[in-house]
Amino acid sequence: MTPYDDELAAAGLDPAAVLAQVRAALAEDLPAGDVTSEATISADALGTGVFAAREPGVVAGLGVAALVFHEVMGDTVTVSDRVPDGTRVATGDVVMRVAGPTRGLLTAERTALNYASHLSGVATATSHWVDALEGTRARVLDTRKTLPTYRALQKYAVRCGGGVNHRFSLSDRAMVKDNHVVAAGGVVPAYEAVRAAHPDLRVEVEVTDLDQLRELLAVGCTEILLDNMDSPTMAEAVRLTAGRATLEASGGLTIERAREVAETGVDFISVGALTHSVKVFDLGLDLSEG
Repeated sequence: MTPYDDELAAAGLDPAAVLAQVRAALAEDLPAGDVTSEATISADALGTGVFAAREPGVVAGLGVAALVFHEVMGDTVTVSDRVPDGTRVATGDVVMRVAGPTRGLLTAERTALNYASHLSGVATATSHWVDALEGTRARVLDTRKTLPTYRALQKYAVRCGGGVNHRFSLSDRAMVKDNHVVAAGGVVPAYEAVRAAHPDLRVEVEVTDLDQLRELLAVGCTEILLDNMDSPTMAEAVRLTAGRATLEASGGLTIERAREVAETGVDFISVGALTHSVKVFDLGLDLSEG
């Protein structure tokens, strides 16, 4: 048990899994202790660290960062002035303070920043898409294009940025893509095979043209992905569907096209770049003695 278990659980995360990940990260960074801090800083030195945003954005992962300090320092660290994950911040805003033995603060610093900077980067990127789609019906979705072992945290950061999570794994929802369609002999045989095997699961099917869309609507498919279609074709897909299925736009979409695609009337826009190639958010930790 840690002081952050309830908070992590309320955020939709598994506290035990997050703790195990934090411990693995610290073990990676500290196979034999922090040799520099131990050599240069006296054991009784105390300090205060201020986490501040160096650019505007949305923060996420500050609870995980606080957990890192707790795991390194135990009850000797005090965490204060932590803003809630999902908060929009401006350049210079203080987002968290930590105080305690200076050695421990510096030992935990990089691992804590790695989590908070990366997850805030995901949240900030997501918020840019949310802003671009404002006033339309479309919502931005993440994908499974996540860093191995980071999926739960990255998808949490997407939620912090105002986005919506797509399926978490290959098991919780069926997603029929082009290779499945080829193997099954068409979109309808593929859809019907999944429905027969897993009648209680949601099934989404990818289409590349309007003929495939018509086939799926005729057999009652209610979740359809429009893959690599231009905007006029997507608008026609929305007209043909007439509310019978939710439509997700996907395939190389950029934020510059976000508004144009949303105005076709699609329900969702999925963006792998939210997690697979996001720019880290610029957070800094400034330390003072005493």
